[in-house]
Amino acid sequence: MLKGISSLLSPDLLATLCRMGHGDTIVLADAHFPGESVTELTLRADGLLIPDLLDGILPLFELDSFIEAPTAMMAPVAGDEADPAVEAAYREVMDRHAPGTPAIEKMDRFAFYEAAKKAFAVVMTGDTAKYGNLLLTKGVTPV
Repeated sequence: MLKGISSLLSPDLLATLCRMGHGDTIVLADAHFPGESVTELTLRADGLLIPDLLDGILPLFELDSFIEAPTAMMAPVAGDEADPAVEAAYREVMDRHAPGTPAIEKMDRFAFYEAAKKAFAVVMTGDTAKYGNLLLTKGVTPV
């Protein structure tokens, strides 16, 4: 065990976060996301909820401050609705660890899949929140 690092972060996830460079993206995906289909590097975090995982990641991970939207979620498909509590839970964690982070961008479903294909990694969680997938863009760690 290491002090100050969430026990929710596996050694593989910690190594992945460390290997990422600025501008690289990672997807925190719900249990239904086609992670294995969109990228070669898919990590498992079964049983974990995305807000809890985000709470463990953000103290260690600088969000990109040089782009308009360092975070993104999948927008609801026409005729469907997202639960606003899902985004609010992410926002609460971001406001605590990365105050001033711009609003979470909403991406069309297929645009989100395309972005996920270019991601450094996808982390499959056990979260079943509808439209719960979250994309993070890594920034430069301050000195």
